Amino acid sequence: MAMKLTSPAFGDGATIPAKYTCEGEDISPALSWLGVPEGTKSLALIVDDPDAPDPKAPQRTWVHWVVYDMDPASSGIAQGGKVLPQGARSALNDWNRTGYGGPCPPIGEHRYFHKLYALDCVLGALSPANKASLEAAMQGHILAQAVLLGRYKKKT
Repeated sequence: MAMKLTSPAFGDGATIPAKYTCEGEDISPALSWLGVPEGTKSLALIVDDPDAPDPKAPQRTWVHWVVYDMDPASSGIAQGGKVLPQGARSALNDWNRTGYGGPCPPIGEHRYFHKLYALDCVLGALSPANKASLEAAMQGHILAQAVLLGRYKKKT
């Protein structure tokens, strides 16, 4: 069975409800996974937006959330993201803080990729602790990956 990442808040390719954005409570949606392969020693999650600032002329990928070294026996993260799986470490997002920062696109509809990685090792402390250092540390250690795509366009 392939690893799968889902959310009860939105389906793959669907609109992320405003509750999980800057126009709502700005809390993380619940995420669940299954099919973690044997031999997995840790899980990592990256949520980012490759359409920043304008999907018609993207200039960068905006990082919304980075969590790694999650226990592979875990099955998800509850809504709000305040309680993370055992062993989890948080890294900086592009607001230069740890934790979740919800969608808040300045223009147009953006895509938000929720990417879960199964790794054959525990990474430990990263310096600096951010998406770039996590991606570098994961090289050669990824056993499986699952992606959940959400979309959002500001209402106001």
